[in-house]
Amino acid sequence: MAEDLQLGTCDLECEHNNRDHRTSETGCQHLVIRRGQPFMVTLHFAGRAYQEGVDTLTFTVETGPCPIESSGTKSPFPLSCTLEEATWSSAVESQDGASLSVTISSPPDARIGRYRLTMDASTEHQGSSFSLGEFTLLFNPWCPADSVFLENEDERVEYVLTQHGLIYQGIDSYIYPTPWNFGQFEEGILDICLQLLDTNPKFLLNQDKDCSRRNSPVYVSRVVSAMVNCNDDKGILYGRWVSPYSDGVNPMAWNGSVDILQRWQEYGCQPVRYGQCWVFAAVACTVLRCLGIPTRVVTNFSSAHDTNGNLIIEQYLDENWRLQKGNRELIWNYHCWVESWMTRPDLSGGYNGWQALDPTPQEKSEGVYCCGPTPVKAVKEGDVNLKYDVKFVFAEVNADVAYLVLQSDMSRKKTMSSTFVGKNISTKSVGRDAKEDITHNYKHREGSEEERAVFEKAKPQKKAPPMEEGLKVRIKGSEGMNNGSDFDVFAVINNNTATERHCRLKLGARTVTYNGSLGPECGCKDLLNVNLDPYAEKVVPLRVLYEKYGDCLTQDNMIKVMALLMEHETKEMVLGVRDIVVKNPDIKVRVMGEPMQKRKLQAELSLTNPLPTPLSGCVFTMEGAGLVEGQKVKELDRPLGPGEEAKVKLDFVPRQSGLRKLVVDFESDKLKGVKGHRNVIIAPLPK
Repeated sequence: MAEDLQLGTCDLECEHNNRDHRTSETGCQHLVIRRGQPFMVTLHFAGRAYQEGVDTLTFTVETGPCPIESSGTKSPFPLSCTLEEATWSSAVESQDGASLSVTISSPPDARIGRYRLTMDASTEHQGSSFSLGEFTLLFNPWCPADSVFLENEDERVEYVLTQHGLIYQGIDSYIYPTPWNFGQFEEGILDICLQLLDTNPKFLLNQDKDCSRRNSPVYVSRVVSAMVNCNDDKGILYGRWVSPYSDGVNPMAWNGSVDILQRWQEYGCQPVRYGQCWVFAAVACTVLRCLGIPTRVVTNFSSAHDTNGNLIIEQYLDENWRLQKGNRELIWNYHCWVESWMTRPDLSGGYNGWQALDPTPQEKSEGVYCCGPTPVKAVKEGDVNLKYDVKFVFAEVNADVAYLVLQSDMSRKKTMSSTFVGKNISTKSVGRDAKEDITHNYKHREGSEEERAVFEKAKPQKKAPPMEEGLKVRIKGSEGMNNGSDFDVFAVINNNTATERHCRLKLGARTVTYNGSLGPECGCKDLLNVNLDPYAEKVVPLRVLYEKYGDCLTQDNMIKVMALLMEHETKEMVLGVRDIVVKNPDIKVRVMGEPMQKRKLQAELSLTNPLPTPLSGCVFTMEGAGLVEGQKVKELDRPLGPGEEAKVKLDFVPRQSGLRKLVVDFESDKLKGVKGHRNVIIAPLPK
């Protein structure tokens, strides 16, 4: 009778496997692999060596608290001669005395998550069981049979492996990049992302069913969309769009997702205060990239929030022609969500590819504050009855805008406006710090026959035809619209008719948040008699003073300018609306020293106060995946006077080589959310 086979140790070959599976930046202390791709373990037996034909080895993988074979969360499989693609399998790689190297392969539709690996060894009628260790299994965009497979290698690197990026903010006529530290491979982030899945209400309701569905990126991404906000669950972020933020962090002050995720875990899964759309989207991007789903942050400029599903955003003006506060349907200057790449086997008709997911809590979807995954192709073609939430996303990029003016008899009169929604839909380009416009993915050209046909397909009732052009008014900004300065905006009026027109012009400016909520008035002009010759143009300036807007400007630095032109005789009205961005100063970032892995460097950060008043409570915060351990914070010890430059130096030691991004934020009492960044190429340690 053969002696029992006894296992001494098992080496999960973390460093080798993690490198092969492109997860090495998570470290080499834990095995992190991607499904559908083999990995190797080495068994060191005590006593005698493994003998083929004498010993039978059977491996078992289990995930979740209640693993069941029928649910796909438990899979036993024998050691055999060859690997199989569609199921868990193993084969001998090599043998050296009492050491046996075994290759194990997971199916490309395996459930993701933490796994326990065990082995049963039997010889004739005797057997023993051994625990081999734990590993984490992720989605695999490099595996052609995986439902998140992405063919282009540069896109896989950008949308899965890159830990930094740019998020676009502003208005459609002034778009600026905000740097963000996604940090999906930073220490502890993978564990937090898996904890997020285990905190979701579907898991708490039925652990077996939830874990069994984690093979589907459609299911997992929808869970993430719901869990990034805390409206229905113990989610990550608490949303707030108006000050004060004194009991949390101003949304503008975040530099990245790592600090947010770590706080959520540290606070016992209590929501982190506060988030707004780009923060929700960026955190979702971190979680989805961490789990292996290719994801990018997308910004839609002039984004509609349609609450009743009629694809019309109605804005009301009072009897003084001022836009009224309190409209629930708003035009956001911009709105951020994410797109994730996956197949859609739950839909027929070829809706694979980019799927929109929106974790910002706007409207409920199937009773929960989440949105998506919405096939971008379905949005473009107006297939609004498909799941999930196509009609809502369609409205965000396609809804019409109607302005209704209160008349003296208390009736409402609809007026023209050139306002369009769904402009300049933008994301970061692959492999470089530049903007890519992806509007064409969501909609046909504005005003084209295809665009109108899709709108009619999506909307049951016929759209009212546009009014014929006669009078026209538009808003133009000026150079030097800088925070702390006075500047001009202009109403440009055109009479596109052959007759003289006698009009009244009401021109006003109000501060506004990026999601369309109005603040106080900061400039106004009412001209009772404006005469326009045939085919003439007239330019009317409005001076906007810092003393008027300085104290009521929100962190978004936006001002809404409206010009309403009414002809005295016909009572015809036309409206011009434009939001402008008041520009913050730049943060200058210099890196001093030879950029090499594990060698100390110094970053010099500087900013000049542009305001006519001192800044107090001035704080610089710096972080960067692979560059900075946590965050570096430097507070100025005195107020910063008008025109004075603040300059600080912070040391850091890069942990990883390659292209990295330092992300910097500046906060003070009167100047908030000022961002800066610097790309740094870190050389590897010499071998």
